[in-house]
Amino acid sequence: MTAAAVNHIHRFERCRSRRWWSGLALGLLVSAAAATATASEDPIVVVISMDGVRHDFPDRAVLPGLRRLEQQGMRARRLTPVRPSQTFPGHVSMATGTYPDVHGIVGNHFRDARKGSYAMSSDANWIEAEPLWIAAERQGVAAATYFWVGSETDWNEAGTRYRIAPFDNARSTAVKVDQLLAWLDEPDPPRLIMTYWAGVDSVAHDSGPEHEDVLEQLVDEDRELQRLLQGFDERDLWPRLTLIVVSDHGMAETGEIIDAQAALEDAGIPAVINGYASAQVYLNNPEHLEYAIAALKALPHTTVVKTNALPGEWRMNFPGRLGDLMIITQPPYMFASLNTIEHWLWRLAYQFGWRRGGHGYDPELDEMGGIFYAIGRGVPGGRRLGEVHQIDVAPTVSRLLGIDPPAEAEGRSVFIR
Repeated sequence: MTAAAVNHIHRFERCRSRRWWSGLALGLLVSAAAATATASEDPIVVVISMDGVRHDFPDRAVLPGLRRLEQQGMRARRLTPVRPSQTFPGHVSMATGTYPDVHGIVGNHFRDARKGSYAMSSDANWIEAEPLWIAAERQGVAAATYFWVGSETDWNEAGTRYRIAPFDNARSTAVKVDQLLAWLDEPDPPRLIMTYWAGVDSVAHDSGPEHEDVLEQLVDEDRELQRLLQGFDERDLWPRLTLIVVSDHGMAETGEIIDAQAALEDAGIPAVINGYASAQVYLNNPEHLEYAIAALKALPHTTVVKTNALPGEWRMNFPGRLGDLMIITQPPYMFASLNTIEHWLWRLAYQFGWRRGGHGYDPELDEMGGIFYAIGRGVPGGRRLGEVHQIDVAPTVSRLLGIDPPAEAEGRSVFIR
């Protein structure tokens, strides 16, 4: 073979090699582009909880953020909480799609026969049902949590890819909005984000639900909501993003104190009482049960129920966590011990017209209803809903993400009614 022929063959092989590598590179680029396109179309759901925002509070102030959600998305007449209508049971029910008798968080404070005292704990392993963020991660959907109740630690040794912890009550809503937008700017952003905002809870507790400070606080929260919406606009996220805004409970005017602790002490019955509107009674000696019932039934505006006889529809009797009795009252009454200076001052102030806010009452009371708004992908625009239940939140989010709801969820998506 001549030298010219050899050179021709070498040139041919080099060209064929270059074409092969070019084809491989092009194929990889096409595959990467396809994967990127698919990822960029995957749905995202952001869930915000505004603590203590009653269903009618938004109608009492100028709130462009929530107004936009109502006009362009949907608003429910009320979000009905589980019993008791408190922060920790409510948030866990929204995250698990089930009731306290299944997930185990039966109050902000309670006692467990084996584990001891629970006091608004950040330990996720108190929760006995799968949370939404764990269900998402289990199914390959990256999740992010920012102070949602039960999200600050791993649950059964599983956690989220993005998490802010520990809880810091002084953390501003503005900082939270900055972090949410930063997460969405990640190369591989979370597709589920759940965050807790302070809402109006503290202000309404201190000043009562009708005080003007409640609306001022809600205006401040709405201002940050507007900034978040603007961030979604600028990132052109609406074709794939749904925003849901909820609250854990409403707020009632309260402050008239019933001293159940003193009633038991006067009867010589040592016990611990946890709760203000519906309270668990843990007797030191179970043999005192009937005496305790008699002493507590003598109190005005008080209903006494044995925990083993709670109505099944209340869905709160998790084994070993409710003590011996439940005592229940209605606004404006609340259970508290007048042996403390703080509670004695509350009662004195109430006589002079100062009102406080409270919750934990019957979830069906109008004042206990919270908010539910949704906007974005998969949400019919300008639609009004009636009652939405807290256990419907997790199934709704799951449907939007295209995943199965948490393992113990009992609710249903609000979009299939």
